[in-house]
Amino acid sequence: MAEHDFDWRQFILEQPRTGKLATVRADGRPHVAPVWVDLDGDDVVFMTGESSVKGRSLRLDPRVAICFDDETPPFAFVLVEGKVQVSNDLGELRHWATRIGGRYMGPDRAEEFGARNGVPGELLVRVTPDKIVAHSDIGG
Repeated sequence: MAEHDFDWRQFILEQPRTGKLATVRADGRPHVAPVWVDLDGDDVVFMTGESSVKGRSLRLDPRVAICFDDETPPFAFVLVEGKVQVSNDLGELRHWATRIGGRYMGPDRAEEFGARNGVPGELLVRVTPDKIVAHSDIGG
C-alpha cells in the first residue's frame, strides 16, 4: 500500500497544499481539478459541488488519484490513490467546510467558509487510500 521515504501526512498538513484530483469522466476521459483538503486519519477529505464534473464523476466511478507537490528544489510529492465515499449530510458538510476553509484561508475566516460551502448541493468526499507514493529530495 505504501511507498514513501518521509511522513506523507505531515507533508500534506504542514501547509495548505492544493491537491490535484484526477477522476474518470463518464466517457472514460480523465479530468484533473484542484481541491482543498484535510486529513481524517489516513483518509483525505475534500468537498465539491454535486453537479460539478468532479461530483458527477465520483458518483459514477469512485476511483481517484490526488497529487500534492512541493515545486521548489529539492522537490517532493505525495500521490494518494484510492476509492471515495460521498456524503451530503449537512452536519458533516458544515463541519468539514469550516475545518478545510480554516486551513486554507485562516482560522478567522473558517466560519465564513463553513457557512458558504457547508450547504445543500455540496458533497463531502472521503478518499480511503489504496496506495500512497511519497518521495522527497527528488532533485537532490
